[in-house]
Amino acid sequence: MGIQNSIRTVNVTRYVTPLREGGSLPAIAEADDGFLYVLKFRGAGQGPKSLIADLIGGEIARTLGLKVPEIVFANLDEAFGRTEPDEEIQDLLKASTGLNLALHYLSGAIAFDPAVNKTSAIPASQIVWLDALLTNVDRTSRNTNMLIWHKELWLIDHGASLYFHHSWQNWEEQAKKPFTQIKDHVLLPWASDIDKVNESFKKILTPERITEIVSLVPDEWLVNDSETAEEQRKVYIDFLNTRINSSDIFVKEAQHARQQVI
Repeated sequence: MGIQNSIRTVNVTRYVTPLREGGSLPAIAEADDGFLYVLKFRGAGQGPKSLIADLIGGEIARTLGLKVPEIVFANLDEAFGRTEPDEEIQDLLKASTGLNLALHYLSGAIAFDPAVNKTSAIPASQIVWLDALLTNVDRTSRNTNMLIWHKELWLIDHGASLYFHHSWQNWEEQAKKPFTQIKDHVLLPWASDIDKVNESFKKILTPERITEIVSLVPDEWLVNDSETAEEQRKVYIDFLNTRINSSDIFVKEAQHARQQVI
């Protein structure tokens, strides 16, 4: 079975509290299914692009067998912001009416700390490979975007991935570039098995699978006057497939960067 129907839609019923980490003011919110979620707003600084990157990145990670909290579409009613006393948050809620993205809130999880938490070669290599594929600049020791929950490592927040989509023009060139920022990756010192991971992950991420994942992106997030939603989806699909096919380029870059840090 594909993953077409695996993203549920919930309605946000209560804004609980803002999360002040990160510039985009995500929040903990409750939905009509009774669960708490970390809610990412389409009206925040990067707009829907951050949600698109989070959705695609999170579902690719899940496909590869990595642990990611459940991702849902979160519907925000236009009446929602009226009772919010904080003006900045009220503006954000107003600008985010409609479909947003949310991740299941892992209650009691603690942030991964490289000084305290260690990991082994395979999971470290898997996550480094993933982030090099996605061009994810946001998994550094300053901000690991990983949680320890029930003694397992969970990945959160891929919103800073796929940064080619902030300019679009030269996506073909971007798709074949090494990812030099991998040198700052928090898990790079442990990632000694990237070659092995590269072989197995390329088999999993077939063009069909990539198409399935990208087709989850809602039309209303693909706001671009010059191209239709379908045309934009095709660019994401082509970018990712090109990058997977040229993975030796970013694998070599990661291995080279690792030699510098160990």
